[in-house]
Amino acid sequence: MSTASERSPGLKLGLALLVGFLLSFPLFTVWLLVYDRQQQSEFAQTNIAQGWGGPQVMSGPLLVIPYRETIRETVTENGRQVTRASEVERRLTLAPELAELQTELRPRRRNYSIYEVVLYEAGVRGRVRFAMPQDLARFGVRPEQMDLSRAELRFGLSDPRGLGANPQVRAGGQALRLQPGGGSSGGTGFFAWIDVGNLAAQPLVVDFSYDFRGHRSLGLAPQAGETRWRLAADWPHPSFQGSFLPETREVTGERFRAAYRVGNLALGQSLVSTGESGQTVDMVAGDPSAQRQDPQAGAIPIQQGVAEVSLIEPVDLYSQVDRSAKYGFLFIGFTFLAFLMFDVIGGVRVSAVEYLLVGAGLVLFFVLLLALAEVIGFTPAYLLASAAITGLNTAYSAAVLKSWRRAGMIGALLAGLYAVLYVLLSLEAYSLLIGSLMLFVALAAVMYLTRNLNWGGQPAEEELAPAVQG
Repeated sequence: MSTASERSPGLKLGLALLVGFLLSFPLFTVWLLVYDRQQQSEFAQTNIAQGWGGPQVMSGPLLVIPYRETIRETVTENGRQVTRASEVERRLTLAPELAELQTELRPRRRNYSIYEVVLYEAGVRGRVRFAMPQDLARFGVRPEQMDLSRAELRFGLSDPRGLGANPQVRAGGQALRLQPGGGSSGGTGFFAWIDVGNLAAQPLVVDFSYDFRGHRSLGLAPQAGETRWRLAADWPHPSFQGSFLPETREVTGERFRAAYRVGNLALGQSLVSTGESGQTVDMVAGDPSAQRQDPQAGAIPIQQGVAEVSLIEPVDLYSQVDRSAKYGFLFIGFTFLAFLMFDVIGGVRVSAVEYLLVGAGLVLFFVLLLALAEVIGFTPAYLLASAAITGLNTAYSAAVLKSWRRAGMIGALLAGLYAVLYVLLSLEAYSLLIGSLMLFVALAAVMYLTRNLNWGGQPAEEELAPAVQG
């Protein structure tokens, strides 16, 4: 086997590539570590918010009126066909003609150890107007079939654990006594028994206010003929999601406001539904495409969409660290390339172990970045970790390359790479362009420096003229 002094430039290149390939395994482990820490962070946030209230979705109110319907069926008994009549109780579910809501979010942060979660308290104030449909007969329901004294006014909330102590609901100026659950048929939220015997003569106006707690996101499932929702919060980083976006929005450095306006034609649903159970729709928190209920089950199929806003952090440190780790091969490649040029052109021998130790330092940067970012934030962690690894590899390079001048070139290269990486993380849209230009410049430099190099053997004395001297 050839000694280090007898290695050809091609063999030295192969050695650097082999060490770089071996370093891909610890670099892949860093990605797994970032994923694991992110999962732990989400688990910790869930535990912090436990008992407070999850991501919330509001729905309703709906007015559910029981009615009796006669069912006739023909059966065969003793060879004869017999028609029997029986009465069953069904539900007529009415959505309001107009719903106006105002919601004020009051975010707060809660910390446990190094983890932090954004919670909120919400205050909802609203008014809705119900009216008996003029075309009720089209739904197969007659006024005399309805029991207007046993109607239910139903409000849906995806996680009722966060519901405040004293919701207030007034119908026609009268306070209603509230019951837990989404109605007598089940569901989540709260409801009230109400006598709507005068609904055919005049519309029913319902005023309500209630407070609840949640975290991460808040959504509204619009159900009315026209829904107007005004939302405000002392939070500078909202993310508007779901099937409906706000008609107007205003985001400042400390606060945001948004106004929604949704009609039932956009929802693709009727204001009237009939069926047997009359259950309030149970929302799937944070899922705009949650399941729709069959109209024959008595609930209006409102699950066409949800208007949702999330209280996000401007920088997710785990996604930032993950993105930076994906550029690890770029760091290793550029640094090894510099060592290789000193080796094959400058005449400085670099062994496989020295390549490996320098590469280990480059991989360690991402572990330091993750560990520090969880404690002091991403930007300070990035500055501290990059300075530590640049200083470490620069000092080691001075011993390997036998020159502080050459080591200074390695340190300047690393400092430039870390600066460029930070820019790449900030300018996500241009990261591919900048990275491609960097690779082009590096390739052009290597092609120029090695244009007269004999890769198959030791370069002749005249081929060393353009060498990089320390």
